[in-house]
Amino acid sequence: MSETSELNSAATFAIMAAWVAGAIALAYLCGVALSWTLHRLGRRSALLDDMATLTRRPARAALMMIAALTAFDRVTDEDAPWRNPVHQILVIMLIAAMTWVLSSLVMVAEQRVISRFGGGDTQMTDADRHRRKIRTQVTLLRRIAIAVVILIGTAAALMTFPAFVDLGRTLFASAGVLSVVAGLAAQTSLGAAFAGIQIAFSDAIRVGDVVVLEDEWGRIEEITLTYVVVHLWDERRLVLPCTYFTTTPFQNWTRQATELLGTAELDVDFTVPLDGMRAELDRLLSASDLWDGRVGVLQVTDAVGGHVRVRMLVSASNAGALFDLRCAVREGMVRWLQDTNPGALPRWRVEQFRGPSGALEHRDGTARRGRADSTLFTGSPQAEERGRAFEGPGPEAQAERAGSPDMAHSLRGD
Repeated sequence: MSETSELNSAATFAIMAAWVAGAIALAYLCGVALSWTLHRLGRRSALLDDMATLTRRPARAALMMIAALTAFDRVTDEDAPWRNPVHQILVIMLIAAMTWVLSSLVMVAEQRVISRFGGGDTQMTDADRHRRKIRTQVTLLRRIAIAVVILIGTAAALMTFPAFVDLGRTLFASAGVLSVVAGLAAQTSLGAAFAGIQIAFSDAIRVGDVVVLEDEWGRIEEITLTYVVVHLWDERRLVLPCTYFTTTPFQNWTRQATELLGTAELDVDFTVPLDGMRAELDRLLSASDLWDGRVGVLQVTDAVGGHVRVRMLVSASNAGALFDLRCAVREGMVRWLQDTNPGALPRWRVEQFRGPSGALEHRDGTARRGRADSTLFTGSPQAEERGRAFEGPGPEAQAERAGSPDMAHSLRGD
């Protein structure tokens, strides 16, 4: 009798497996047909096209799990010992598939909102400022919604276990104490999450904004619930917690507008032709596509220390164009000085004169070192003799060799 029951159980299991496999195959074909239909209809509707693209796999998985669970319940004997474990596994898989479908629908909604209100690139222009704001907020809402969907799906899957049902009731009874404990334990994480929401909806920064922080220049690349990614100018990524932007001052160069002013400074000689420099600056700016035509001024900001400091104030439509324009103006002005006014390049002037003793002195009256101060060896007659051998002939001997006895006598003081 036991062998007969085992054979009947194996046959029942084989029939059940065949029915489930057939139902899964049929559901897969229905999913393919549904995707094909949505793609065809998507030629006229962008919403249907996004649904066909983003929900293709999760929809097929959900249809397959529904078909498998339905076939399993219809053909399986309730008294079979393996029925409950397999049924529970199929229910969990169905919950996971439905969670996947809901997450995909959230992504479809995000795609539609961005395409309508926040589409386009993230270039630094005023026209894109509102779109970048919408893009930042919608992206953050999508992350929150998906996190909530996954949390609900996980809770639903755990509720299929009786032990977790009893645990849930116990936890619900002590929810007050647990909420306090959880709040204290997750204070930092919750603070970062609320900071991320505050950043997204306070419009302090947006995806694509140009910022200066931690002595670094970069562009906001990604904003999440807990951290912000900054794409630096040299292709590095700086990852900062959201709380940084709510507690630390930083520069946002595109907060209200993208136009910026910048300077290029040069130190030149006092003989520089300032009118010629202004004319050359106007020529350089007029020939550049980077200049937006708003500001182009040359000013003398300092004139001390033997140099004239010239500042060229220029403007551009965004931060990247401004940096390139400043470099181009600086380089062009240096070339102009080299070609047309080399005497206006920075020079150091040194004036010397002879003091009452006849020695050369600096302008401040300090005498140069004489031969006695510049000896290499001192301390004994032998050392001084070695020093004279290294020093060479003095000015008197040099004058005599040059054939000028009068000069030699004057140097001796005769």
